Amino acid sequence: MSHRGSTRYDSAARQLEQAAARIGAGSRAVIGLVAVVAAVLGAVPPVSVAWLAPALAIHLLWTVLFLRVAWRRNPLPSWLAAGDVAVTVMFCLAQRHLVAVDALAANASWISGLVTMSVVVAGVAWRPAIAVPAGLAVAAAYLVGARFAAPHQDVVSTLAIHLMQILAIALLMTLLRRSAASADAFLRGSARAEVTLMVERLRREDELRQVGSVHETSLHTLTMVGLGTYDRPSETLRRQAVTDLAALERLRDRPHAGTAAIALDALLDEVAGRATSLEVRRSLTPETVPGDVAERFARAVNEALANIARHAGVREAELVSSSRDGEIRVEVADAGAGFDVERVPPDRFGVRGSILGTMRSLPNAGADIRSGTGGTRVSLWWRP
Repeated sequence: MSHRGSTRYDSAARQLEQAAARIGAGSRAVIGLVAVVAAVLGAVPPVSVAWLAPALAIHLLWTVLFLRVAWRRNPLPSWLAAGDVAVTVMFCLAQRHLVAVDALAANASWISGLVTMSVVVAGVAWRPAIAVPAGLAVAAAYLVGARFAAPHQDVVSTLAIHLMQILAIALLMTLLRRSAASADAFLRGSARAEVTLMVERLRREDELRQVGSVHETSLHTLTMVGLGTYDRPSETLRRQAVTDLAALERLRDRPHAGTAAIALDALLDEVAGRATSLEVRRSLTPETVPGDVAERFARAVNEALANIARHAGVREAELVSSSRDGEIRVEVADAGAGFDVERVPPDRFGVRGSILGTMRSLPNAGADIRSGTGGTRVSLWWRP
């Protein structure tokens, strides 16, 4: 199960960052290739071939590495964005050896394009608190390098353009992240409401079964007495009356909905049935648990199956429940591509919140996730 830090409940944020990372990586690669062509065509004095040749070699290697890493890992790793900023700053400071004066005067140098892409990459990879200072560092390096290359060049307009770029990408990514966060909150609430409705429906079904049991026992016994079937004291009638009275007392003392007993196997079977994009093999041991416990099991299983459908690269999963030594255990497994559990960011709700946090919020309960090249296994347990 390839969690790239996310799951169903943070899917909006994950999709945003994945899309932004891919767009940024693709744009960075295109600008990088265009920059090489522009640098070669504009290699006129005072451009130094001794400086330009190694600079373009470094630039090409970095562009290939950037594209390779960014395309495989989403969101963009912080070290990749930091490296891009560092490479661009290095080129900016060496402009007098790499860019013709005419290109600098027209603000059309190949390094100018790299500055813009570094600002975009920083905005995609980091929050504004880091992205804005990084963008300002790149802009400052560009202006310093331009001053060394052409002391009389007007830098005010260039500075204004760079500031607008920095603020625009920071504002855009902030708005997108907030919109994604709102969508995530809605998805989390919807998923919880869905599980709650399933629990409530099963609880009501259990109540109807109890009412039906009373009808088939107590009322049946009273009817037989009323018809005169028992015309004298009977040991059979006494035992049946005791049984019927106990059933009525259980119905009277039925616990609150939050703790009412729920058939866990039936609830998990329904959760698995809703994962329409997966073939879920089920081996469920009949077990009854309090409603709040059943709801947490269902939410965690629902999240685990959603992760498999989105990220594992397989269309099969296994759902097993068992009871041993008083402990109830539920496991969800797949044979897909694994992921590094330790590298899941703390702000990713799916793994830490919907699975680990959900189960650990219960007394005597917990969860564990093990993942590797052979797949992922999510283990959930609760002890009454």
